[in-house]
Amino acid sequence: MEDCPRNLAEFEARFSTEAACREYLVRLRWPGGFRCPRCGGQKTWPLSEILLQCSSCGYQSSVTAGTIFQDTRKSLTLWFRAMWAVTTQKNGASAIGLQRVLGLGSYKTAWTWLHKLRRAMVRPGRDRLSGCVEVDETFYGGEEEGVRGRQTEKKSLIVIAAQEDGGGIGRIRMRRIPDASAESLMSFIEEAIEPGSVIHTDGWIGYLPVEKKGYHHRVTFLKGKKESASELLPRVHRVASLLKRWLRGTHQGAVSREHLDYYLDEFTFRFHRRNSRSRGTLFLRLAEQSVAVAPVPYKSMVKCFAEAVGADHKI
Repeated sequence: MEDCPRNLAEFEARFSTEAACREYLVRLRWPGGFRCPRCGGQKTWPLSEILLQCSSCGYQSSVTAGTIFQDTRKSLTLWFRAMWAVTTQKNGASAIGLQRVLGLGSYKTAWTWLHKLRRAMVRPGRDRLSGCVEVDETFYGGEEEGVRGRQTEKKSLIVIAAQEDGGGIGRIRMRRIPDASAESLMSFIEEAIEPGSVIHTDGWIGYLPVEKKGYHHRVTFLKGKKESASELLPRVHRVASLLKRWLRGTHQGAVSREHLDYYLDEFTFRFHRRNSRSRGTLFLRLAEQSVAVAPVPYKSMVKCFAEAVGADHKI
């Protein structure tokens, strides 16, 4: 049975102290027991409530070192509340919503925390998609005049891969790309999809090199067909529709182009767990990945905030 709270009452009873939160992270980070990151030793001496010292090489570490919690000045109990708020709300949380729920003093802190958590939503070394996979692109942004087809000047171009699961949708991958060239599309496909898989696309020339890259290519030409593109490639179009609805609903469309990839990661995390019976399971998965992802330098986050605040703070 998975070790996670099933409801708010269990969460509050279990994670009311710093010690309880640290103990939980220790079990998630080292399920087989502590391993020194320097020598691999398994024995430690406690130097304080936070620091551990390896008895073999003397290396000092803590459960938060090398994770998204590294160097935080806030309590782990507050971080845990943030993870619970983000994962138990069906459509996620905006920065201003998280600020209100946690009583944080600044919007900047809430924005930074959300972006740290979004980085933890991508599991390191995750498996690529396989089997039969639909691939297509979609635009995100406002109306644009004077452009045709796959051209754009202001919108963001997003490529989507959706794995077929019978008549439904399995796992997905998404990425913002600079253009619909073969170079951009093939880079995404090779990273997201296992070689030997069937790639199902429309007739766009950017997909021509698919077979040369070690994939099987199924092409559906849209021109002259009675069915619409959403009927011929239903999975990617369904994902695109849900993505845009989520961005406009939860975030009021206030997502900057520079940070769109992190929102795509959050959507993917939620989509893969959309049928989970327990919100606590989502909390567990985020906590597990939070101790597996490297820390984000604070200075880079502050720089990102300064660049994005004009777009992300449209409330």
